[in-house]
Amino acid sequence: MLESKSMKVVVIGAGAVGSSFAYALLNQGFVRDLVIIDLDHEKAEGDAMDLLHGVPFSYPMNIWAGSYEDCRDADLVVNCAGANQGPGETRLDLLEKNTRIFKSIVDSVMKSGFKGIFLVATNPVDVLTYATWKFSGLPSNQVIGSGTVLDTARFRYSLANKFKVDARNIHAYIMGEHGDSSLPVWSHVTVGGKPLHHFDDQHRPNDKELEETFIKVRDAAYEIIKKKGATYYGIGMGLARITKAIAKNEDAVLPVSALLNGEYGHSDVYIGVPAVINSNGVRELVELKLDEKESNQFHHSVQVLKDYIDKIFK
Repeated sequence: MLESKSMKVVVIGAGAVGSSFAYALLNQGFVRDLVIIDLDHEKAEGDAMDLLHGVPFSYPMNIWAGSYEDCRDADLVVNCAGANQGPGETRLDLLEKNTRIFKSIVDSVMKSGFKGIFLVATNPVDVLTYATWKFSGLPSNQVIGSGTVLDTARFRYSLANKFKVDARNIHAYIMGEHGDSSLPVWSHVTVGGKPLHHFDDQHRPNDKELEETFIKVRDAAYEIIKKKGATYYGIGMGLARITKAIAKNEDAVLPVSALLNGEYGHSDVYIGVPAVINSNGVRELVELKLDEKESNQFHHSVQVLKDYIDKIFK
């Protein structure tokens, strides 16, 4: 078991997402060492100093601006680097430029002798997680993408508002691409343990309301980008949640981007699915029984991602 006192995390990219993730880690106190790497080393140094000044109000933690050599003995490298998603730009529009950036980053990390777990946050996250797996040569269980962990959090939050209950009592998943072809798994939504389809019409939103809820969840990033330029607090918290599952060997079920090996009838693609996460990375995938509509939507999402993967590797 990998205990939190020995956890060393390297975050690559001191932009808004990387900084939000670092801040979330500082406030949760389960990491010993945090290294920040950025092309702008002074920015990384400034972030480290600023975070360290918060240590008296949080938890003991070593934080410094480092280099790729610091990855050698890291337990986890979290890649938040890359070009940002602009207004009107889909996550998959970012593919070609971020793939080139990732090749350089992954090569530098692996050159250090890194043998830990890669966690990818940069969009398009599913394709770039696949690229990281290919470029690194690491076993697939050690390469994870943030997947639909944020989409699912948005989904649970929206459903909690609909049903007027604590979001922690909503169990629900968004699966598929972290992007426009994602799908809500309505057949597995439960509220306080009660399946959604067991609610009568008086206490359950109608189909139109449910579809509107999903569309708002799916398009939330575009709305936030339109209003403030980027999204970073939510994904920072999502990355911290995945990191905690690894640090504390939790065997937590989280909807991350993981490699399919026959699950859901597909292989050789990274996509957002529920997976058991512990100190070894992905222990196993949780294969849900999807209804016919969900299954078709998932197959479509797989094909969208495979088409883009083919552009890079085929």
